[in-house]
Amino acid sequence: MKKLNKLYIGVLGTLLVFSACNKDLNLKPYQQLDQSQAIHTAQDVQITLVGAYNRAGLSDLYGGGVFFYPDLMATQTTIDWHGTFQGLTQMTNQQIPNDNGFVNSLWLDAYQVINQANNVIANLDKVAAGDKDRVEGEAKFLRGLTYFDLARIFGKTWNDGDPAVNPGVPIVTTPTTVISASSYVARASVSQVYQQAITDLTTAEAKLPADNNYSANSFSAAAILARLYLQKGDYANAATEANKVISSGNFSLNKTYAAEFPYPNQTAVHVDNTSEDVFAIQVTSQQGVNGLNTYFASSNDGGRGDVHVVPSFLNNFESGDDRAGMFQYDDPTDPTSTLRCHKFDNVVGNVHIIRLAELYLIRAEANLRKSGAPTGDTPANDIKVIRSRAGLTTPATVTLNDVLTERVRELAFEGGFFFHDAKRLGQTIGTLPFNSDKLVFPIPLQDINANPNLKQNPGY
Repeated sequence: MKKLNKLYIGVLGTLLVFSACNKDLNLKPYQQLDQSQAIHTAQDVQITLVGAYNRAGLSDLYGGGVFFYPDLMATQTTIDWHGTFQGLTQMTNQQIPNDNGFVNSLWLDAYQVINQANNVIANLDKVAAGDKDRVEGEAKFLRGLTYFDLARIFGKTWNDGDPAVNPGVPIVTTPTTVISASSYVARASVSQVYQQAITDLTTAEAKLPADNNYSANSFSAAAILARLYLQKGDYANAATEANKVISSGNFSLNKTYAAEFPYPNQTAVHVDNTSEDVFAIQVTSQQGVNGLNTYFASSNDGGRGDVHVVPSFLNNFESGDDRAGMFQYDDPTDPTSTLRCHKFDNVVGNVHIIRLAELYLIRAEANLRKSGAPTGDTPANDIKVIRSRAGLTTPATVTLNDVLTERVRELAFEGGFFFHDAKRLGQTIGTLPFNSDKLVFPIPLQDINANPNLKQNPGY
């Protein structure tokens, strides 16, 4: 698809929809259809929803880029970047121009997901009564998830100034079929975008079933809400939402840390979610891509090998911590060879959007920070669950610093946490303070030029 020089171009006279990567769907994909003809039946709505998942799984968005690009801005002391893509080198150097191609694609893909979700929501009257809640819930989950990540990438972090004043991103909740004056939407505030995400995710949590195969379920929405509330410092709600997922019994930690990153072989067509995955983007040999595999894995494992982990990163791990085993030298007998992260070695490994271990860490941190009795369980017990799986013992008393240290060990390179955690904690990122203008991604120049109401971030 040619990337047009417009804002909100998921649907402009045509609707791109794709076959499902969900094993519970077997729908023949449309090619390009006129918007006036595209959505007439319940099957059309379902195909459009499948298309939204497909767009979400593109490499610049939840195929990996939405997590990888922020982390490139925050890992100057953690990785050595050896890639040749100029746009990614700019991120590593914390000097992103407003025409960075990777940023442009992330923005474009995100608004195409939002537009396809809007098309689904606008056509719920065509869906059978028994399916309507599920379909609405999935569309609003995708829209809420996307708005949350757009807000924290293209807007200032919640604790930097006034989120009710700081600009976030445009909020669009109706389908865009043609470009008109109404298409030129201004940026809503960070607070407004967060609230839109909360509203969508709360609706999704209420309407989705507890089990929905590979697609989003009610606990997927609760999990992202827990992450969102932690990011904005609403610790009571973060603990509540995390506790819903943990106490549901629908998920369990794998017996070993390595089992969460399965590597059966490189000829697999698809690798199923594990018991720990609350929501993951599906990757198959026919469609989908794990962008983290592209950059972290060596050529022997289907990647480019662009990311080399700095050996001092291993100092974060205690002796006997199984999680350190995911970081290995190319030559195990030579500590001067390249140290790599092996979490993403499987070409068709799913992209873990959120998993159960993170919910234990969210609940532990939120309980330490909030007033009143702990929600669900004590921080010490939650951290014990995480550390025991890693082969470690846990002290009787757990501090906030203990929890934050476990987040680094458990979640390294998975979800943009080096960047987003540093921001919410007010930490220096590379050589820049957490509230530096250079740490807010630029609104793509092509969209600034196309939309007269769209204002650029400071510094660009």
